[in-house]
Amino acid sequence: MTTNTKSKTKINKILYASDIEKGSRPAFRAAISLCGKYESEITYLHVIEPLSSSAQNLIKNLVDTKDVEGIYQKSLVNLKTKIEQRISRFFEEEVEFHDCLDISKVESRIEDGVSWETIIKVADEIDADVIVMGTRTHSAMGQFFSGSTANKVMLNTKRPLLIIPLGK
Repeated sequence: MTTNTKSKTKINKILYASDIEKGSRPAFRAAISLCGKYESEITYLHVIEPLSSSAQNLIKNLVDTKDVEGIYQKSLVNLKTKIEQRISRFFEEEVEFHDCLDISKVESRIEDGVSWETIIKVADEIDADVIVMGTRTHSAMGQFFSGSTANKVMLNTKRPLLIIPLGK
C-alpha cells in the first residue's frame, strides 16, 4: 500500500491589495475565499500614491503647511473608516454564519508609496503566503507604456500572486 507523502500547502497570511474603487469586490471575495479554505489572516492594504511635485507645490501655495498636515491626517482617519465599513458590509452581505469566517481575521492597513513597491514591501513585512489583487481592463496601448500595478507586482515579487480581472 502506498501513501501520498505530498504535504498540503498552507496559506497563513494573505495580503489583499485594493484600490478601493467600485467593482473591486470580486478580488476581495477571492481573498476571503482563500481565508475560509485555509483559516488564514488577511491584511487589507490600500496604498496612497505620492502627489506629483507640481501638485505638492500648488497645495503649498494655497494652504498653510500646518493645515495640510491636519487635512491629511483627517483624510487618513476617514479612509480607514471607509475601508472598515466596506469590510463589515462585505461580511454582512456575503459571509454566512456556516462559512466559519471571522471578521477579526481581517486587518486593514493604509500605506504611502508607489503602489507596486509598497505592496511587495508589505507582503515581505508580514511574510504573506500569497498576494491577492484585482486588475482593471485597460487599453493595450496603456498597458504597453505604463503597465498595470498587478503586472509590476508580478514581475518583481517572489511570492505567489492571484490576480482577479475586474470591470472598468
